[in-house]
Amino acid sequence: MDNEGIEYRLMEEIIRRRMTVSTAESCTGGMVASRLINYPGASEAFVNGFVTYTNESKHRLLGVSNDTLDKYGAVSPQTAEEMCIGAAKAGGTDIGISTTGIAGPSGGSPEKPVGLVYAGLYINGSVRVKKLSNKGSRQEIREQTTLSVLNMLLDELKNTEDKNGKEK
Repeated sequence: MDNEGIEYRLMEEIIRRRMTVSTAESCTGGMVASRLINYPGASEAFVNGFVTYTNESKHRLLGVSNDTLDKYGAVSPQTAEEMCIGAAKAGGTDIGISTTGIAGPSGGSPEKPVGLVYAGLYINGSVRVKKLSNKGSRQEIREQTTLSVLNMLLDELKNTEDKNGKEK
């Protein structure tokens, strides 16, 4: 897929569907939101973005359960799920996007290595979480994650449309 201007294709699709979107980011630090608002007229669909770098902010701003954070950790599919749901709920949006992971260069472990990221999508009550295993520098991992989550959302919207038999 051509990645140049993916945010344009994605935002056009979201606006065409009359949907709204919020983001909740940890390891990407606002890069997903930044890419989405590259689109002129993004305010038609983009409502808000949260950079929740600490467990406390994930809990306070997004409603991620302290039990989830204690049991599974910040870098987990469970946390990514609660983050995307929390973003959509806090923003009152149809779509919530989340990223949580280890961008490095330190902070990894054998169980959770540098480059491990969980990306979450909430779309009108349905949630999907994807595990990403990125390689490279801290910046490269963050950029790969941002691009992956944008592609993930675009693919999910297209698949939803295909399943429903609507015209593109």
